[in-house]
Amino acid sequence: MRWCPKWVVAAACAAASLILPAFAAPPAHRIVSTFLCTDEYVFRLVPRERIAALSYEAVDRKPVVSPIADAAAGMPVIRPSSETVLKLKPDLVVMYAGTNPRLHLSLQRLSVPVLDVPWANSLADVRQVTKMLGEKLGASERAAALLADMDRKIAAVRGPEPPVRTILYEPQGYATVQGVTEEIMRIAGLVNAAPPSQLTRSGQLPVEAVIAAAPELLILGGEERSGNARAYAILHHPAFKALHGKTHMEFAGLTPLLCPGPWSLDSAAPLAELGRKARGHR
Repeated sequence: MRWCPKWVVAAACAAASLILPAFAAPPAHRIVSTFLCTDEYVFRLVPRERIAALSYEAVDRKPVVSPIADAAAGMPVIRPSSETVLKLKPDLVVMYAGTNPRLHLSLQRLSVPVLDVPWANSLADVRQVTKMLGEKLGASERAAALLADMDRKIAAVRGPEPPVRTILYEPQGYATVQGVTEEIMRIAGLVNAAPPSQLTRSGQLPVEAVIAAAPELLILGGEERSGNARAYAILHHPAFKALHGKTHMEFAGLTPLLCPGPWSLDSAAPLAELGRKARGHR
């Protein structure tokens, strides 16, 4: 056998790569999503026949936390565990980075492909995550359409000027606003008025602090008739009567903001409308 210099072999391989067609890996056809925030992406990007299961949160109605609860009705859902996921024989499991570490480790040990989705802290992050998932899931056109729709919603929003001082108050008294939600509030002509010094370490704001801040707009996250759940009781606190005549208060569904994604912009126009109501109220 005649000896050839290494550079000759390398050159031959390079030439061959120009002749042979590049084959992309086939898209996964049994995809399992294990968390609400990945459910929303997988459901919107992938045809139903390629989805083996979503998490139960995608269709849960006690309470409703998912904007796709109606559209995803009837789809297979699971409470993610090693047993429930492996039983479906997935060729890809989509997980939110940092969630369910025991399941993640089990899948790695068994060489089950896992796609970790990073949390988006800004709309720029949302764009990057959406494009990445479009590429990984073989759905680049659908991903581009989601982003184009997001841009249309941003362009269509006309918020009040100057921005309306707003507290977004959720069940259990949570009032921390940051990341994508805060960015969308700015687009909608709202500015967060929750005093940072009054927030607890877990992000809750006492009713007394809400009243002292006297925002122009108090958005109560959820439905007005939210039942007897203790988490919602604070939204009906009688002390809020002190804000009558000073603050426009209104209940509003905020589920599109729970998981950051292109769909989060569905909240922009309703938030801007609440801002205009508050400005007119004053």
